Amino acid sequence: MKRKIITTGDGSKTIQIEEWDEQYHSKHGAVQEAYHVFIEHGLRLFKNSKINLLEIGFGTGLNAFITLLEAEKLGLTINYVGVEAYPVSLKEVAELGYGTRLNALGHQQLFEKMHQLPWEENLQISKSFSINKQQKDFKEINDKEEYDLIYFDAFGARVQPELWTEEIFKIMYESLKKGGVLVTYAAKGSVRRAMQTVGFTVERLPGPPGKREMLRARKI
Repeated sequence: MKRKIITTGDGSKTIQIEEWDEQYHSKHGAVQEAYHVFIEHGLRLFKNSKINLLEIGFGTGLNAFITLLEAEKLGLTINYVGVEAYPVSLKEVAELGYGTRLNALGHQQLFEKMHQLPWEENLQISKSFSINKQQKDFKEINDKEEYDLIYFDAFGARVQPELWTEEIFKIMYESLKKGGVLVTYAAKGSVRRAMQTVGFTVERLPGPPGKREMLRARKI
């Protein structure tokens, strides 16, 4: 599928799949969406602790990069697992320029290093952040009660409805520890119902720019 780099509403860039008219991040603002959904309503629940974090849809690495930057501020030690079936190219990584956009030029090399690191290995890239990138289908995840937090950032249900089913959310539920949290930009009623059916307690929250709502699910 043909992909191109586009600039989103907040000036940050993302990748667009032209055939689907679908972006890796919100066209209203890639960085704004990442902070609002995954940091403000997910990561900040876990201040001053050590956590295991699973990202569904590693994609551009933006969520992982921002999480790395925020880890020390929040007193967190993070073991980050990013699952991605179709990795982006190093050329695309360079064109995204997230280090510049986030005023984190000193960390740009770390962002690029995330993408250069080998897959399927747990590697320490800062004193508070280790990462293990796993190239596989989401259905292949078989961890049990492993994670404190899940960033669910798959492509939208409009283009990949099979990623937003009870089958997938059952895998997510089983992979979370008791008390664990899943956050996603999505807010469709069918998604919320699928989460609830497998056991999640789900709340609607105000969405990022361009979206009225988002969802946060807990394993009680």
